[in-house]
Amino acid sequence: MTPSRDISRLIEIMAALRTPVTGCPWDLEQNFATIAPYTIEEAYEVVEAISRGDLDDLCEELGDLLLQVVFHAQMAEEQNAFAFGDVVEAITRKMIRRHPHVFADKDGNLAASHVKEVWDRIKADEKAERAARRPPEEISHKSLLSGVKAGQPALTRAMELQRKASTVGFDWNDPRAVLAKIREEADEIEAALDRNDSEGLAEETGDLMFALVNLARHVDADPEAALRATNAKFERRFAYIERALEAQGRTLEQASLAEMDALWNAAKGDEKPASEGRNQAHH
Repeated sequence: MTPSRDISRLIEIMAALRTPVTGCPWDLEQNFATIAPYTIEEAYEVVEAISRGDLDDLCEELGDLLLQVVFHAQMAEEQNAFAFGDVVEAITRKMIRRHPHVFADKDGNLAASHVKEVWDRIKADEKAERAARRPPEEISHKSLLSGVKAGQPALTRAMELQRKASTVGFDWNDPRAVLAKIREEADEIEAALDRNDSEGLAEETGDLMFALVNLARHVDADPEAALRATNAKFERRFAYIERALEAQGRTLEQASLAEMDALWNAAKGDEKPASEGRNQAHH
């Protein structure tokens, strides 16, 4: 099979990978749930390529993301649910419907000032139609939190859930109260450790992370951005350890934890605290 610019070739390749006996054993084992994390990962890699301004990499990452769409569509087709063509038809119908100012007859064009108003009304209609298609038991209770999309990254979704709840007063008034909750959750993790309770540890760790997101919200910090900054700081300091050891003609494997800790602290010392830099800037 040869490469092609035609989407049908990618669909053929995916079908071949999912063909029993002759297909790829790994691809055959997958389902919607096991592939979902890869879909999120590929979307993040698209964003990362954009942030670097690397258009060659962006082309490749968009291909990886497109493969995720084809993979999900192939699995759905195997269950006689829908096929890739149905996905394309659904999104083209939606885009045409949402842009009557572009695709309307010549006498039906909208003024720019009315575009958002129409867009919002059409989206509301589509949401009502989707709700009407769901089984009755799924829509019997309309929660305040129903509008928080389930597919968001967990940190972002935690922030949105908390924001929604806060609109009706279900919230702390003081960041220090959130800090007390964090200490409480840490104590519960310690108790789970004492019990050797692996399931409890996972649950309590999740509770601690949720509380940390709440603290970030109360101090006006974006938890996703804060964690990204900490990731970058960790990478920077770990690279310092690697360079220092390399200068000594040694590898990470040859260094003890105590030596690496000492180099880590040296890396911290080399970094001027942001607050110190800000204070100096005011003098």
